Amino acid sequence: MNLHISTGPVLSIIAGIIILIFPKLLNYTVAVYLIIIGILGLFGTGHINL
Repeated sequence: MNLHISTGPVLSIIAGIIILIFPKLLNYTVAVYLIIIGILGLFGTGHINL
């Protein structure tokens, strides 16, 4: 069985949960998310195959 999980949506869900639990960390969460998406974009690995 192959399961294909895209990185962007998974990170979005994790970031959303963190924001709901710790609203004051919104700025840090957004910054980390943007950095991760930027790094993934630079290296061309936009998805992970599991």
